[in-house]
Amino acid sequence: MIRLLISIGIRLLANTIGLLIAAVVLDGMTIDGAAFVVAVVIFTAVEVIAEPLFRQAAERNVRALSGGVALVATFVGLLVTDLVSDGLSIDGWSTSLFATVIVWVGALLAALILPIFLVKQHREDAR
Repeated sequence: MIRLLISIGIRLLANTIGLLIAAVVLDGMTIDGAAFVVAVVIFTAVEVIAEPLFRQAAERNVRALSGGVALVATFVGLLVTDLVSDGLSIDGWSTSLFATVIVWVGALLAALILPIFLVKQHREDAR
């Protein structure tokens, strides 16, 4: 149970970092203070639900597409979050495409790096 909570926390934090990077880099993407927290939760929930569904469909129908599943899930997550949340706004298709790649890369790197620091901090606190 603790591992699941840690995993959820890392994913939320990684997605927050990815969305913030995209908002800083792209003029057509904006975030709005307190509503951004809700947007991160919506984005992460959509991504967590959509990714396994897309992966299963890709493996069943077109195996060559299974590598792009995370990008598709990120795009769908951004689209849904933009539609249902006031905390995130994306203007234009090109911004949506660039945001997809930036958020995906930013969240991926954060998800790889954050556990290293969190585990290191936890080990030091345990001593």
